[in-house]
Amino acid sequence: MDFSLNDDQIRIKKSTIEFAQKELNEDVQIRERNSEFYYKGWDKCAEFGIFGLPMPEKYGGLGLDLLTTVFAMEGLGYGCRDSGLLFSINSHMWTCLGPLLNFGTDEQKQKYLPGLISGALRGGHAMTEPNSGSDAFDSKAKAVKRGDKYILNGSKIFITNAPIADVLLVFAATDSSKGYAGFTVFLVEKHFPGFSIGSSLDLMGLKTSPIGEVVLQDCEVPEENVLGSEGMGAIIFNSEMEMERGCLFATHLGAMQKDLEDCIEYANLRVQFGSSIGKFQSIANKIANMKVKIELARNMIYRVAWMKSKGKRATIESAIAKLFISESYVENCLEAIQIHGAYGYSTEMHFEKNLRDSIGGKIYSGTSEIQRNIISSFMGL
Repeated sequence: MDFSLNDDQIRIKKSTIEFAQKELNEDVQIRERNSEFYYKGWDKCAEFGIFGLPMPEKYGGLGLDLLTTVFAMEGLGYGCRDSGLLFSINSHMWTCLGPLLNFGTDEQKQKYLPGLISGALRGGHAMTEPNSGSDAFDSKAKAVKRGDKYILNGSKIFITNAPIADVLLVFAATDSSKGYAGFTVFLVEKHFPGFSIGSSLDLMGLKTSPIGEVVLQDCEVPEENVLGSEGMGAIIFNSEMEMERGCLFATHLGAMQKDLEDCIEYANLRVQFGSSIGKFQSIANKIANMKVKIELARNMIYRVAWMKSKGKRATIESAIAKLFISESYVENCLEAIQIHGAYGYSTEMHFEKNLRDSIGGKIYSGTSEIQRNIISSFMGL
């Protein structure tokens, strides 16, 4: 596998970095303090073509292969300091656009994809419930067929983009007796009767990403809004998670690279005891360890993207990539703070915010413990 970038990929990644640095970092600290979603930044990303990177041209996308898309998303993570915005974008792309493209009918694609790609519509998915997180299919949300509609009842929690979403992929049980085979996915629009959302949750990190609760109270969903077919929920969810674990963390990789470069610059400029601190082995080793994690992470995520672009399954590979990158990002953030000392601990710099944001990566898309369960199951354990 050759993961070296060709001229077009280099140009795309470079232009994405330049776009993000110029357009997405305005008043980041203020928006962080106010837990404010950057609507203007969302619109700029849509105009630049971020949402449509891997989407077919006939729906308004750019039609790029998945590996090139990952290169671009890595550049976005490198250039943009608004982790909450990036998280909302990733959720929109990998948990809404992707499943809709892969499992939607022609009518559903024509109805939703152009708006989701242009940014006129905002999307996400609703799976997690108050009493079901890692055990995703222990769902209390139910869907009952009545005539030409399904009636949904239940609640969802920690739903990314819920407070701003126009359409969500909602998972609910249509036949609990069938276990995994009894779950169905519904395309639920915010104006459907019986659908409501709560305010954004106040979390430790990702302050600028709207994450909230979804309430389904006799929510009426037309039968034509079933995604795939009844009972395909587990198949869609597993396919979606494979893509998310393999692609969402490309922005983490870009952020890790930027932090590394900032640490190298600081270690060369900061003088203590008559020498730049980078000359001290304790600091140099931290930076070397950061570099090792980044290079291993890069190879992992590129491999997953390459496999998916070839139509291959990458269940264990995406679990390994997600586990390693999410935990490495936290470790690198801690090292970056330690290298910068009191400056790194200050809110005037971005390292403490990156640390708070990075910890979420060990929880969403399946916790680190769940990824280890997936990996061990493929080894016959």
